[in-house]
Amino acid sequence: MALQRLDNRTARALFLDRHGLAEQPRGPARGTDLLDLITRLGFVQLDSINTVARAHDMILFSRRPSYRPPDLKRLYERDRALFEHWTHDASVIPMAFFPHWHLRFEREAASLRERWSSWRREGYEAQFEPVLQHIRDHGPASSSDVGPDERKGSGGWWDWHPSKTALEYLWRVGALTVTGREGFQKRYDLTERVIEEHLCPGAIDCDPAATVDWLCNAALDRLGFATPGELAAFWAIATPSEAKEWVTGALRRGVLEQIEVQCADGSWRKVFARPEVAGQAAIAPQAPGRIRVLSPFDPALRDRKRAERLFGFHYRIEVFVPGPKRVYGYYVFPLLEGDRLIGRIDMKAHRDCGELRVRALWPERGLRWSKARTRRLEAELDRVRRLAGVERIIFAADWLRLPS
Repeated sequence: MALQRLDNRTARALFLDRHGLAEQPRGPARGTDLLDLITRLGFVQLDSINTVARAHDMILFSRRPSYRPPDLKRLYERDRALFEHWTHDASVIPMAFFPHWHLRFEREAASLRERWSSWRREGYEAQFEPVLQHIRDHGPASSSDVGPDERKGSGGWWDWHPSKTALEYLWRVGALTVTGREGFQKRYDLTERVIEEHLCPGAIDCDPAATVDWLCNAALDRLGFATPGELAAFWAIATPSEAKEWVTGALRRGVLEQIEVQCADGSWRKVFARPEVAGQAAIAPQAPGRIRVLSPFDPALRDRKRAERLFGFHYRIEVFVPGPKRVYGYYVFPLLEGDRLIGRIDMKAHRDCGELRVRALWPERGLRWSKARTRRLEAELDRVRRLAGVERIIFAADWLRLPS
């Protein structure tokens, strides 16, 4: 029997809808409304780079332009509706998902010691109890509050002193919880003082099979269609082999089927989806024509290869590329218009002089850059300007870099 197929445009519509990018960017962005948005996305990645605004703020702003950074801070640090931990990277995650991280805590207890033995300074394991006792006695602590004598030999952010490594390890295995950040420095407290008792490790038995089932179902809900590897990578807790086994079982039960999705280059790729996915894709809204600036760490772009297959958009962040070897720039933002990624823009907020400076924009090859597009871009940049807290937009003389 022929496999069910989703053409490229239908697949893009479904994917953008699942990522909150198919509807008009508007609506409330505080309290439960903001929590509902983050729950829909699954998580929001945190990042310290503040070229225009931090990644987590850009992610939420692109979907709810009324959003402002204090909205997330209140939800996370005051309301405790979110917790911070790792997916593929450090992220804020709905507190309701915390029990599903117990499996990660258990697995990282062993794997981190093995990995860190070769690239973290020795002696951090001996600091576990002193660090825990310091926090018991003095309350939440940051890395600057523990191991003052150890910091003298530190060579930089990559060379953690033993007590800093102990803090991170105890957080990664669930003994500590991050209560918030000052600047971008984490503060840690005992998990039992932060997380409600019924959610804590020990209150719930960690059932790996049940956790993997939740992880794969929740990933598929947010992706629409996926391979086992993509399901595993979404939360980065289940292994690829566990996700493959889950898919096999779901196929056997008839709650999953193999389909084909058309890539931007016209080729077809086999993936897995729920039987009702074609109907859901058919009624997915068409994304509005408004131009949106996306964070390089937007959930829709996190999997660079998937974005390239679906949208034909090759994107790599060049933060760690030496300046002379960069193709575009240090921190270049993708531009979304409707269901197309139409280019990338290099810009930076200079708050000392109140300016958002646009250095360059590169439209995608084959795209006609019109005056109407320039007006739509200017309208979006004016919105971004307000988020960045500056007064003016300044374009470099040669800002529009049309393909030759």
